[in-house]
Amino acid sequence: MDFDIRPAKVQDYPEILRLNEADVEMLSPMDEEILCRMAELTELFQVAEADGGIVGFQMVYRESSGYWSENYTWFCEHYPKFLYVDRIVVAGEYRKYGLGKKLYEEVFRLAEKSDVPMIAAEIDIAPKYNAPSIAFHEKMGFHEVGTKLFKGRITVSLQVKEL
Repeated sequence: MDFDIRPAKVQDYPEILRLNEADVEMLSPMDEEILCRMAELTELFQVAEADGGIVGFQMVYRESSGYWSENYTWFCEHYPKFLYVDRIVVAGEYRKYGLGKKLYEEVFRLAEKSDVPMIAAEIDIAPKYNAPSIAFHEKMGFHEVGTKLFKGRITVSLQVKEL
């Protein structure tokens, strides 16, 4: 399947919010105001299109962005230079076509171009264990560097990939 990956635009926000909401149990909730604030801080904010619509997106931050996420802050406290993948979201019916890998390849290109040695991400492991995401990240070369209780109820696996 062919995907067109391009920078996100304000006109894409309703679809981005819809995709986020469809997977909100594995993501943080996001409304338009939060999305606008988050978008201002991104180093890379892209959407993926297929079949005439948006079927995925990603939001990536530098270590110096000022993003307020607890998990992002953990990485800032432990690593001097990185790109943080806050979310890569792919619509359910478009999974298994390699879109997640294509989106990560965009992140790796940016890291190489920017001389950033590490990609950071986190994956929910409790109360709901996100086995597909764990397996995907392992296949992409990520490994766990810690765990953290997030929002007092969610345990995340903090993962990095050195480049």
